[in-house]
Amino acid sequence: MSGRNSKKGRAAARYRTGKSRRNFERTFTQRQCELTIESSDGDSSSSGSEAKYSPTFPVAMWDLKHCDPRKCSGRKLSRLGLMQNLRLGEKFSGLVLTPVGINCVSPSDREIIATSGVAVIDCSWAKLDETPFTRMRSPHPRLLPFLVAANPINYGKPCKLSCVEAIAATLFICGFRLEANWYMSKFSWGHSFIELNEMLLNKYAACRTSAEVLQVQHTYIEEERKAKDEPKNYSEFYPKSSNEEISDDNSGKEND
Repeated sequence: MSGRNSKKGRAAARYRTGKSRRNFERTFTQRQCELTIESSDGDSSSSGSEAKYSPTFPVAMWDLKHCDPRKCSGRKLSRLGLMQNLRLGEKFSGLVLTPVGINCVSPSDREIIATSGVAVIDCSWAKLDETPFTRMRSPHPRLLPFLVAANPINYGKPCKLSCVEAIAATLFICGFRLEANWYMSKFSWGHSFIELNEMLLNKYAACRTSAEVLQVQHTYIEEERKAKDEPKNYSEFYPKSSNEEISDDNSGKEND
């Protein structure tokens, strides 16, 4: 009797182990589909139907662990199964966003992303000098043009983008707008980044080459600088009369 119970116990244990393993071995694509459904059903930050599009190409990062893990957008995407982690020394064949890039991201990079994906280096802006960029190699290193951060840590600061903002900006500029919105929809503040930079993103996306993107950037910065230097006219906000004048007029009428 005890032998039979022992066999049953072992069989039950094997069943539980097998079930657990099968549950664990869900594919990256399946997890993306689940998140898409969750996002469209219950995430108020999703940009309508645009938030339902997940990328078919690799999205990855090198995590230097400089950031607070609770606030790092790259780590959140990794936990959700939406960002592949790369090891130092591992080469990535797609486009890589890096401070040591030479050319700027442009729509001409679309084919590179479509075939080989996009990656970002997750490092602190304060620790660039000690970051081993030579150990994070790619044949397509790129820089992002001027954009303004909307993440809670660096909101309103030029160029201080988080991982997800950098990825979304690259996708938007290269013609993957639905995928850009899909990634930003995973964050409650995500919609703000596209809204804050919509004019510039559209102008960059309308370019053809890196040189044209840089020209758009230069023109925008110059226009902003001139607008800042111009004396502002606040005359339309000046008061047109005072309470004393009004009361004087009224008292004069009463005396008449």
